[in-house]
Order: sequence, then structure tokens, then C-alpha cells
Amino acid sequence: MDLCGPILDVVTRVWDCTAKHARYIMDLQENMESLRNAMEELKNVHGDVKRRVEREEQRQMRRTNEVDGWLHTVLAMEIQVNQILEEGDQEIQNKCHGTCCPKNCRSSYKLGKKASKKLGAVTELKNKGRFDVVADSLPQAPVDERPMKKTVGLDLMYEDVCRCIQDEQLGIIGLYGMGGAGKTTLMTKVNNEFIKASKDFEIAIWVVVSRLANLGKVQEVILNKLDIPNDRWRNRTEDEKAVEIFNVLKAKRFVLLLDDVWDQIDLQMVGVPSPNSQNKSKVILTTRSLDVCRRMEAQRSIKVECLTEEEAINLFKKKVGQTTLNSHPEIPQLAEIAAKECKGLPLALVTIGRAMAGKNTPQEWERAIQVLKTYPSKFSGMGDHVFPILKFSYDNLPIDTMKACFLYLAIFPEDHEIFSFELIFRWIGEGFLEECDSMDEVFNQGHDIIEHLKTACLFQSGNHYEKVKMHDVIRDMALWLATAYIGNNNKVVVEENDIVEAYQVSKWKEAQTISLRTERLEEFTVPWNFPNLLTLIFYGGNLKTFPSGFFHIMPIIKVLDLSGTRITELPIGIGKLVTLEYLNLSKTRIRKLSMELKTLKRIRVLLLDNMFHLEMVSKEVISNLSMMKVFFLIFNESLEEEKTSQSSTKEEEPKNSREDSQALNVWKNNEALLEELEGLEHINWVCFQIEGASSLQKLLSSQKLKNVMRIISLRNLDGMTFLQLPRMKHLQGLEMRRCGELQEIKVQEKERGQGFVGDNYITNSNFWCLRFVGIVELPKLLDLTWLIYVPNLENLSVKDCESMEEVIGDANGVPENLGIFSRLRDLNLEDLPNLRSISRRALPFPSLTELLVRRCPNLRKLPLDSNSARNSLKTIDVEQDWWEGLQWEDDTIRLTFTPYLR
Repeated sequence: MDLCGPILDVVTRVWDCTAKHARYIMDLQENMESLRNAMEELKNVHGDVKRRVEREEQRQMRRTNEVDGWLHTVLAMEIQVNQILEEGDQEIQNKCHGTCCPKNCRSSYKLGKKASKKLGAVTELKNKGRFDVVADSLPQAPVDERPMKKTVGLDLMYEDVCRCIQDEQLGIIGLYGMGGAGKTTLMTKVNNEFIKASKDFEIAIWVVVSRLANLGKVQEVILNKLDIPNDRWRNRTEDEKAVEIFNVLKAKRFVLLLDDVWDQIDLQMVGVPSPNSQNKSKVILTTRSLDVCRRMEAQRSIKVECLTEEEAINLFKKKVGQTTLNSHPEIPQLAEIAAKECKGLPLALVTIGRAMAGKNTPQEWERAIQVLKTYPSKFSGMGDHVFPILKFSYDNLPIDTMKACFLYLAIFPEDHEIFSFELIFRWIGEGFLEECDSMDEVFNQGHDIIEHLKTACLFQSGNHYEKVKMHDVIRDMALWLATAYIGNNNKVVVEENDIVEAYQVSKWKEAQTISLRTERLEEFTVPWNFPNLLTLIFYGGNLKTFPSGFFHIMPIIKVLDLSGTRITELPIGIGKLVTLEYLNLSKTRIRKLSMELKTLKRIRVLLLDNMFHLEMVSKEVISNLSMMKVFFLIFNESLEEEKTSQSSTKEEEPKNSREDSQALNVWKNNEALLEELEGLEHINWVCFQIEGASSLQKLLSSQKLKNVMRIISLRNLDGMTFLQLPRMKHLQGLEMRRCGELQEIKVQEKERGQGFVGDNYITNSNFWCLRFVGIVELPKLLDLTWLIYVPNLENLSVKDCESMEEVIGDANGVPENLGIFSRLRDLNLEDLPNLRSISRRALPFPSLTELLVRRCPNLRKLPLDSNSARNSLKTIDVEQDWWEGLQWEDDTIRLTFTPYLR
């Protein structure tokens, strides 16, 4: 028995092994079917997983490595299984005829064993195909390319921005300009074409900020570009989120592009590291306000200007399309006319261009152009798209006073430029500015508003740096705001017609503001009635008379502007306008101011400048205007020739106009007028033309008159060879003309020296406010050395002074760092035959923009060196032959200034 057990065990094991191996042969067909079915199941699972992966990849996700490996393994497994199945089918077909036994047991055995093992592998692989996640989010691309069409007219600004990005010293760059000028398009071009191709940055983040900036939303946009885990972001405070952003960005070279910024964004509170030359990162922002660039501490602010005329026409025609342009031979020229109405503003060009696409007849184009000129808000896309976009700039103005001041400029004609001080006077008359004891404070208010409107790109600088204007499309938007948008269709009237007919006037009874440019007002058969009128402006034109009774019913009018009209006498009934506070008669042809003006006791501003025909002012007219603060009676030097031409064609003068004993002569020894001005309690701002030595003595003897003078013109000082200028602390402009005997000008001796005591030179100057000096036809004057005591001089014009040899003569004792002409912008020297020197030493001229020298043959050297006017100069206007004969310290200096020649 002891021997039987082991033997039986061996026999059992042998039988089991033999039986198992026999199964590989006997069950071959069954195993093949099982393998085939398992493979089909695996393929079904593979198809399901693959579809899930493709769906996720369409959502910009990436398949996991595990899933990708599994999918490839299944494909390889399918190849192997197909091979086994093919061999198995052949083996099954090769059985012995009439039996179920294979011809080759060894081959069947091996194949059966292989099929059994593969069946297990297929089953295991199928079980592994149960994935919870098949794809992960893709890592963000360093730069997201943004949608953009082909640009027009941005190439130069694009190159400028790219240079700024490459400058390591510039961390923050601002792009500013009026709404619709193309700021976002420019930044998109920079993003797509420069930053995307650059190897200098690891990541670029674009954030649309918009008007209602929200710190949290800015952080969320930045988060979408950074790899910050949810558990370190969700339910965190803004400060904690800022720390997370900072810790990621501080290790990267980044570009943050902030679009449509309306107010300062504290980058530190967002978590953005300050861009500098060490981390070589950048922040680029777009805004409508230069002030935002400043508050964002931009090291460079680039104004995105409107397109040139040629660029504008090209963009406009591109939007209209060649099919429309080719539909009639007149349409291309009409398209240019329509494009010019947009004044280069891309937003308007694109909107109007698209609206005109498909307009294939000249008649349609002519009607459209007429609408653009007269009622632009009614043109398709303007009132419902362009103007609302531009209106955001208006809405963002901080106070209602500023909004009123902005809208006011729109009542003047297109392209009209106005001096800042003239506009402020009008605002004073309208009552927009706060009442102050000092007119200087009121003017500061006005200048602050103008500067804010300029930085907000709602006002523009004019051709003269003291002038402002409004872009035509901004003006159209302002008129839309003042009328249609707020329902004041009849309250603001702006018309330009040769003849204003009675039926038109009858519609103006509700008007509060009327601005007209016309040649004639038609007679009216019923009484003129303007019960609500506050402001009436007749701007220029050839209007000569007013209908009878025109001014009789204007019970609350405050502002009347007749400047530039051709009226020769005060309109009948003007004395009834007792509520009037602002009266402008400048550039009219009135010869006499009659007694009727005495009743206008509320007048605060009276402007009589450039009234070339005015000769007499009735006695006590000026002295009765007890509330008057501002008074102008002066000729503009640049209009002197106009005076001569007008006097040769003017109508016959009325008899006895020169002999009226009840009137004061305006231009001959006008000290009586000065006396009346001196008696006014509130007078604060006077621009006056002094005629004759006796009038000058009256001025010099009155401290009050010296204090209120802002601009004076000294003329015909017969017999005076020497003039000592007194302290006039508010004087802004001084002109001297036709003073034939005057040889020398000095300042008061007792105050001369105090200007040279260290840093007190500026504050102690007798002429702290003096900015404009004009010297014309002083044939015996030798120099203008006294100008070293004028620290804020901006404009100096010297003409027709035959004896003048030096502008600044002997300045011994004057410190080198005095800063002579440090704020001078324009220097004009004409017809000075004996002038040899402007200054005996080179001057830095840090503010000089324009130098004009004409007919000064003996001036052989300019006070310039290689550092003069380095960042300010724009033009040098001289005769070419004279320039070529100048002497220079070295040729480098000549080459430095030659490019500025005009």
C-alpha cells in the first residue's frame, strides 16, 4: 500500500497533463470562436473609447498617455488575433478525412495553446478599457492669435510700438486715441504678428477691461492662461489670488495686453509684477485718455491718430467693394467725397462704407452724402452704432460742467478752431464755470477742463498750440447728444444757410441755443419771439442788418455773439437785452458804440477786438457796465493788413462821427477810456491798445490798471526814446508797434537785481505771466536784453527794427543756469538788416519748436549747439542761401539742424 499511493499520484498527474494538452487539440475550434467573439467585444470597447477621445479633442483637450497607449495596444492586438484566427481556420480545415482528428497534432496543439493564452490577454485588455477620464485640458498656447482683418494705415504706428517693446527701458506702453481710431486693431496686429513671432516672451495674456473694470474679473482672465490648481484658487480672496498670480508670473517673461482701459488699474493688486529691464516683461494698454496712460505710469504713450486722407479713401473703398465702385463711372469720385466726411476715423469709414455697398447709382450716393453733411445721425449705422460707441467717452467725463463745456464747442462750424481763452470767455458768459473772486481762478478751471477734454481725445489741438478744435465725427456725435439723443430737437439750432426764411425762424420758439451762419434774415410779418433763448451766435458770414424788432423779445438771453458779421452799427433793440452777460462784437464794422449799451448792466464779458472801423465810444457807456470783468479792445497784429484793405473799401462814414462831443475817441490818446475802466469795481481782465504817450502815462500811474492788464499793445509813443517797464504781475502779452523814437527798454531798477538771488529768480520775476512779446516797427531800438527777466516767454516776434543789432545784448552777471528762453516755443525774426546776434552764448532752447529768420543778412551765427532744442524742434524756416552762409562751431552742429529746414 505504501508503494501504490505514490504510483497512483504520478499516474493522476500524467493523466491531467495529457488531458489538458489534449483539450488544446480537441477544443481548437471552440477556442477560436471564443477568441473571435472576445476580439469583437474588444473592438467595440475600442470604438467607444476612440469616439470619446475624438469628442474631447474637438474641445481642445489632449488624450491621456494611458488611453493613447491602450488604443495602440488594441490595434496591435487585433493584428495578432487576426493572424491566430487565420491559422486556426486553416488548421481546422486540414483534419483527417472522415474524422475529427487533426493531421498534425503537434501544430494543432501549439495553435490551440496560443489561442487560449490570447483569449485571456484580449479579455484582460478589454477590462482595462474602462476609463473614467480619456483626455486632459491642453496647456495654453503662449500667444493666442486673435481674429483680425487686413489693416490699413497702421504700419508706421505698428513699427513704433514694436520698437518700444524691444526697448528694455520701457515696461509699460500706452496706446491712446479717440474712440474708433483703431487702438484695439493696432494692439491685435502687435499681438498676432510681433509677439507671436517673438522668442522673447513665454506667455502673452489679453484682457478686455472695459468701462466698469472689475479686479476679480481681470484676475479670472489671467487665471485662464496660468497653471494654477483649483484648490489654490477657488474660494480665495482677491489678495490671495494676487499672490498666486504673482508667484507664477514672476518666473516668466510675460506680455499683459489690457484693452479698453478707462481708469487706472493697480497691477500690484491684480498680482502682476512690475515690468522692468530685469524681468523684461511688458504691459501694453489701450485707452481713450492720455490721463489714463499717465496714471498707469506708462513710460511711453503713443497717440493712435486717424488715417490720412489717402488711407481713409483706401479703407472706405475696400468696404464699399469693387462691384459697387465699378457700377457707375461717377461713384469712385463720390466715394472719395463720402470718405472725406469721416475725417479719417476708421469706425465711421467702415460703418458708412459697408452701408454704401450695393448703392449702384450716383443719385443714391448724392443723397447719402447730403444726409452725412446735414443729419449724420440719420445715416445708417451712425446713430445706432458709431455715436453710441463714441458716447462712452462723454459718459466717462467726471462732472456735468465738463459735459456742458464739451457740447458747447459743437455749435460752431465744422473744422472751427478757437483760442482757449476765447472759449473760456464764452463758458464764463454761459455760466458754466464756478464764480470766483479772481478771474485767474476761473481761467484755471477753464484750462483744466480743456486739458481734460484733450486728454480724453474729445478736443484736439489746433494748428496753433493755443487753439482747440473738435473732430468732425465727434462734433456730429455731440450735436446728436445735444438734440436727438436727449430729446432736445428744438432746443439747440445749428444752421448754415445763405438766407434764413421766416418759416424757419417760426420753429425756433423753444430754442435755448441758436448758432447761425447766414447772409440775410428774412423780414418777419409778426413779432419775433424767443422766450427761451439763452445763447445766440451769428458766426461770420456776410450778414449786414437785422430785421426790425428782432431783439425785442429775448427775455432771458445771456450770450450774444455777432463777431465777424458785417454790421456797421449796433442792432436796434440791443439795449432791451438787459439779462445779457456776454457780448462779442469782434471783427464787426461798427463805427460807434452808442448809449444804448448803457442798459446792459449785467454784462461781464465785452469783446471789441479787431474792430478796425470802430472810432468812438459814447461817454459813460463803459463806466455804466458795473458788473463787467473782462474787456477787450485791441488789434491783432496778424490782421493789420486786413484793416488796411477794409478801410479802402468801406462805406462812407457818417457825418460828425469824429466830432461827437459825447463820445470818446478809441484810437487817439485813449486815456479817457482807461479812466472809465479804472472806475469799474469788478474789472479783472483787460486787453487794451494804448495809443499815445499820455495814455501810457495814465496806465503807468494806476496800480489798478497795471494789475488788471493781461495783454497790451503800445503804439505811436511819439517823443519817447526810453521806456521803463513797471511790474505788471498778470501781463500775458505785450506788443509794441510804430514807436519811432524808442531806443531803449528797461525794467525798474529797484527790482532788477532780485531776480538773480539763487532759486528765487522765477518767483520774483516782474513778468512771471508774460508769454507773448511782439516788437514791430521800432526803427531805433537796439536790443531786447530786458527779456532775460521774462522766465515764461513762449513766443517772441521781432520785425522791422532797422537799428537792432542784438536780441540779448550784454548779459554780464547773469548766471549760466538762468534759463534764458527756456520756455520759448516760437522765435520769429524778420526784416532786421543790422541784427548780428541773438545771444552771445549758445542757449539750450529746451522748448523751441519753430525758428523763423527772414531778411536778416548780417546775422551769421545762431546761438545753437548740439544740445539745443534736442527734443522739441519741428521746423526751421529760413532762406536757403542765408542758411548755407552761416558760421558754425563745427559741421556736426550744422548737420544736426539741417533736417529741420522747411
